[in-house]
Amino acid sequence: MKYLTLIIICSLLFACSVKKTGETRPNIVFIMSDDHAYQAISAYGHGLNHTHNIDRIAEEGAIFTKGYVTNSICAPSRAVMLTGKHSFVNGKVDNLQAFDWSQDNVAKQLQKAGYQTAMIGKIHIDGLPQGFDYSNVLPGQGQYYNPDFIENGVKKQYHGYCTQITTDIALDWLKNKRDKNKPFLMLYHQKAPHRSWMPEKKYLDLFEDSTFTPPANFFDNFENRPVAAEHEMGIWEHMDLVYDLKMLDDEGEIKTLYRGMGQRLYDRMDDEQRAAWDAHYKPIIADFKQQKPEGKALALWKFNRYMKDYLATIQSVDDGVGQVLDYLDEEGLAENTIVIYTSDQGFYLGEHGWFDKRFMYEESFRTPILMRYPNEIKPGTVVDGLVQNLDFAPTFLDYAETAIPEDIQGESFRSLAQGKTENWRDAIYYTYYEFPGEHHVQRHYGVRTDRYKLIHFYYDSDTWELYDLEKDPTEMNNLYNEPEYAEVQKHMHAKLLEVRKKYGDSDEIDQKNLQRYLDKKGI
Repeated sequence: MKYLTLIIICSLLFACSVKKTGETRPNIVFIMSDDHAYQAISAYGHGLNHTHNIDRIAEEGAIFTKGYVTNSICAPSRAVMLTGKHSFVNGKVDNLQAFDWSQDNVAKQLQKAGYQTAMIGKIHIDGLPQGFDYSNVLPGQGQYYNPDFIENGVKKQYHGYCTQITTDIALDWLKNKRDKNKPFLMLYHQKAPHRSWMPEKKYLDLFEDSTFTPPANFFDNFENRPVAAEHEMGIWEHMDLVYDLKMLDDEGEIKTLYRGMGQRLYDRMDDEQRAAWDAHYKPIIADFKQQKPEGKALALWKFNRYMKDYLATIQSVDDGVGQVLDYLDEEGLAENTIVIYTSDQGFYLGEHGWFDKRFMYEESFRTPILMRYPNEIKPGTVVDGLVQNLDFAPTFLDYAETAIPEDIQGESFRSLAQGKTENWRDAIYYTYYEFPGEHHVQRHYGVRTDRYKLIHFYYDSDTWELYDLEKDPTEMNNLYNEPEYAEVQKHMHAKLLEVRKKYGDSDEIDQKNLQRYLDKKGI
């Protein structure tokens, strides 16, 4: 009897020890890149590039086919991820407004639950990150070459390429700085492939032998879409030859609006980096000056240069993902570690003739989400439910066996990743606020269901758009006020009112945020 009692006591002590050291609750590695279009991840099947390591997450876990954001712009998207709340609730509605770090976030919740937390790379939110035992982040947008980082509040410069440096810092924390007796949350965020798409030395020539065919709507005339027609994000019209496309000629003959910015990026490199850069770009500059493309030929030339640089920066991101996955495998951590790869939003790769994001159209509204957790998710799982970045925080808390605060607006997609689709949402809500501003995208909000999308543009416009995504996936045909869609339009208006009420949004809140923005810009 005494022997049996001793066995029971030892078993209980072991169970407590396991719980304390995090052996039952999963580690979480959250990988977020910046402006990584789902079209540029080979697992999504668009054939532009090969992202073997990112694909591996889907092959060994799940791929989400309807992942979306709530506000397609850098800092607000990250604030939503941290808080699990819409922009108009957490206060970070645009890139200008301050973010209140004193409010609750998922890292703070996990710290209370015994997790060790780290934030590494780009966050694009001013102030010392709160909720993290360790932080080493880029100031603002960061730089591709020889970037500055802020480690636990202390700024210092690193020599090398930003994507690899970010990966090295993440691996160093995993190997040497964390408490290995605790479960961990690591936010591992890359700057790439954010504008101005500066590739790593080893990948400068990666796509030089490739010619890319633009999307079918590259020369979009924006018929019946007057707000979209006012954009300032066209590859042909607005992409800068020097800042964006690296045509920084020695003679100074290529004069552009952002030439000075392009020069400063170049000057940041050391002699060895500039030598490799010049060896790649000077022949391209010479050929461009000789050919002097104009009109549509210039548009296609710019599109191809853009695609080659953009995709080359992604290759370095993919390398970093592979290094982290390999570490987890080698240390025996893979089985009990959740790995999620995503982007802060989608990005236009020539659709509608555009680069950048912001609009509620699919290419920027939608974001890649790939997830691996061998303990629960079967390899090759496809998740078709409507998921948003709003849902990351409650999902992390769910897996960590931690109560989800009532004021969090997102929902855990843990059951969805296991194939349980009952009672999941049938609509998602979107807002965008940064206007008047860069790229000239009007303020708007809208609702998307599995098939339809309703968008309302406002400020100095009162424009509605309705799309049937089943018949018109590229959103070229605005159906608003079309008689045959009258019932759909009525239903979508009701659905929009429903989600605005659900999340607590209103016209009054829109006007309040507009005035804050105008005051900040001095308009």
